[in-house]
Amino acid sequence: MKTIGLLGGMSWESTAEYYRLLNEQIAKKLGGFHSARCIIYSVDFDLIVNLMHTDNWSEITDILTKIAKQIEKIGADCLLICTNTIHKIVPQMEQHLSIPIIHIVDATALKIQELGIKKVGLLGTKITMEDGFFSERLESKFNIKTIIPESSERKQINQIIFEELVRGIIRPESRRIFQKIINNMHENGAQGVILGCTEIPLLIGPSDVFIPIFDTTRLHVEYAIDLIINQSA
Repeated sequence: MKTIGLLGGMSWESTAEYYRLLNEQIAKKLGGFHSARCIIYSVDFDLIVNLMHTDNWSEITDILTKIAKQIEKIGADCLLICTNTIHKIVPQMEQHLSIPIIHIVDATALKIQELGIKKVGLLGTKITMEDGFFSERLESKFNIKTIIPESSERKQINQIIFEELVRGIIRPESRRIFQKIINNMHENGAQGVILGCTEIPLLIGPSDVFIPIFDTTRLHVEYAIDLIINQSA
């Protein structure tokens, strides 16, 4: 079996979910007592958040690239970055690695295409929704268009992510806010919605909405497992 490197801690809540899903899916596919061969590096998220708030992406890139190189040196065959937002700097990180970074947008896009959907809503941190790295890759590589919530709604989403979800706080009133925002995006033409923050699936599941949702955490893990099993065969 190939060895997967997990670059996590952003937040540890979602990284724990990555680890759980990875091992559950490996056991399901391979049977017996199989579990995932993986290397986990969990960062101190406080440092990364502070750099995000000052828009210091060059230092974030330097820090995470050094960690990714350590993961590669230890023996990882590929890398999963356990967060959507950090995929903003994947092009810069790839230049310094010999192993592939399995991209969360690609994993999500393939599932959207499978359902024949052409336009989706995108939920995530303000950076993920507004920066363009996610939506531009979806459109240029997969011809999938995205819409994002209104400015006030984006502020609410970002606040819930950083003040509640990354701390493991799940509130019914926050779920209702997300449901209302998803309904608004559906009325504006979204045929489905991307849960483009790895903590959002802790709050919202398929039974909470009436249109297809795309859980980037689960899709990222499933895509990675298919790749490593096929390459190992």
